[in-house]
Amino acid sequence: MNAASPAPRRPRVRAPELVGAGGWLNTGGEELSLAALRGRIVILDFWTFCCVNCLHVLDELRELEEKHRDTTVIVGVHSPKFVHEAEHQAVVDAVERYEVHHPVLDDPELVTWKQYAVRAWPTLVVVDPEGYVVAQHAGEGHAHALEALVSELEAEHEAKGTLRRGDTPYVAPEPVAGELRFPGKALALPGGGYLVSDTTRHQLVELAADGETVVRRIGTGERGFGDSPARFSEPQGLALLPDGRVAVADTVNHALRVYDPETHEVGTLAGTGRQWWQGAATEGPAREVALSSPWDLAWFADRLWVAMAGVHQLWAYDPAAGTVGVAAGTTNEGLVDGPAAEAWFAQPSGLAAAEDRLWVADSETSALRYVERDGDGFAVRTAVGTGLFDFGHRDGDAAQALFQHPLGVTALPDGSVAVADTYNHALRRYDPATGQVTTLATDLREPSDAVLDGDDIVVVESARHRLTRLRLPEEAVRVESVAHRARREATEVAPGELLLDVVFHAPAGQKLDTRYGPSTRLLVSATPPELLAEGAGAGTDLARRVVFADGVGEGVLHVSAMAASCDDDPANEYPACHVHQQDWGVPVRVVPGGADRLPLVLAGLDTA
Repeated sequence: MNAASPAPRRPRVRAPELVGAGGWLNTGGEELSLAALRGRIVILDFWTFCCVNCLHVLDELRELEEKHRDTTVIVGVHSPKFVHEAEHQAVVDAVERYEVHHPVLDDPELVTWKQYAVRAWPTLVVVDPEGYVVAQHAGEGHAHALEALVSELEAEHEAKGTLRRGDTPYVAPEPVAGELRFPGKALALPGGGYLVSDTTRHQLVELAADGETVVRRIGTGERGFGDSPARFSEPQGLALLPDGRVAVADTVNHALRVYDPETHEVGTLAGTGRQWWQGAATEGPAREVALSSPWDLAWFADRLWVAMAGVHQLWAYDPAAGTVGVAAGTTNEGLVDGPAAEAWFAQPSGLAAAEDRLWVADSETSALRYVERDGDGFAVRTAVGTGLFDFGHRDGDAAQALFQHPLGVTALPDGSVAVADTYNHALRRYDPATGQVTTLATDLREPSDAVLDGDDIVVVESARHRLTRLRLPEEAVRVESVAHRARREATEVAPGELLLDVVFHAPAGQKLDTRYGPSTRLLVSATPPELLAEGAGAGTDLARRVVFADGVGEGVLHVSAMAASCDDDPANEYPACHVHQQDWGVPVRVVPGGADRLPLVLAGLDTA
């Protein structure tokens, strides 16, 4: 099919029922079903809480959810990638942590995911009031299209008498008291005590040296973007600047903020408050360049380095020049080492500066990586980790050691590093001198960061809502090794040629923006690279034929697609335009009789 063709007449596809062994959250204990929601527009949001793109979509949906709450019900379908994400309590925690204000189905065995043939996180599926699937969107940037579709469905089914207005089935959980709620990162202050990002409460909290007593709170506690009064939106990383101020990764505001511990004033260093999209500036005056979910910060090589989780890159802020720009990474998601400009990351979420290295917790590849000087530039290397779908808890030689979605890293005095191995609930250690990985502590709950305090290490136990002080042990804890692969089943494909077909239909009232050249982009690669004999690389056609090499039986296809559409109104000289984009990592197994076409829906429905 022509992937960029106008949307065809909507086919009538009955939506499968919603099934999940973990049951329902945010419903007050009630079981929901599509049959019970008949008469309402239902948007299914297939997400998993490790995925930063899924978190972006949660934020994109907030306005639509509020505006159409009497006609439209958003249902989150939690579909785990990592083993930890299949734990019910972890899903309960994530729903509170990210302020999900709609019903959520916990589907740990991916039953509903498979019924809807979903291939990527995040994916949105729209079900009309009569129970039929009418649209599917993968990735981010679809809020405008969904708004238009919901308005169209409201009018259509109001006229037919099949629209049923009513209250939302969402039931808020009881609030929980405590000084911290899902803290993200911490910083030891030069004058004593700690500064902590109290992420879910949108504040910074200064604690006394005991790590418990609150000295002051910074920020109103209401989600927002402002300096006076100070407002944050899910802040994360903290870093001490040479002038004594503290830089703050204001994650959901897509900005870098600054806090002065002396005056207690808050300012803004970088970012516009809007999310960076493909095609936007990648360097320039710091307050004029958009960022994307900055997660952690570290001062290294005379710059403030930024773990830009939302675009799988590292950026750097130069306070002397007042500029910000890309320092490493291509925006492709994966694990590729080499010169900084060519490296691939996967949601980098933790940074720690040592004398000659910048350590990186690369969460989606469950990897520990580092940046070091290489001639006049920088290079990226991997210490521990192999790729997007391998993870576990295994100590020993770095070549076979495993982490599970680490979010933090801390440089230790002896040159080794401590890793907040978040989904293993552990604190791990990697020693570059011996190449060995060991376990320092277990029975932590989603540790997300750690800071040194003399002979102790203070761990941010995010899901226990506290700081926990540990003595650095001389002997490592012994644990039973376990290795995992991602829970997704591999797609069976036929040997030889495969049609890779990215489906995109411009939303109603829009058309592809071809005023300045092609408005679509497709980038294809594979792990291992030898999987593809032909078809890797960049192009503008959303359909491509790739050829599998002989003798390579399985691997992962990495597909990145982008399409830009604009309002189709000849009378409007400056039409509004929207970018739709998604990255897929598709595990494949080459077998006789496998599929010779792989459809990936960016927007619309696959009718081929």
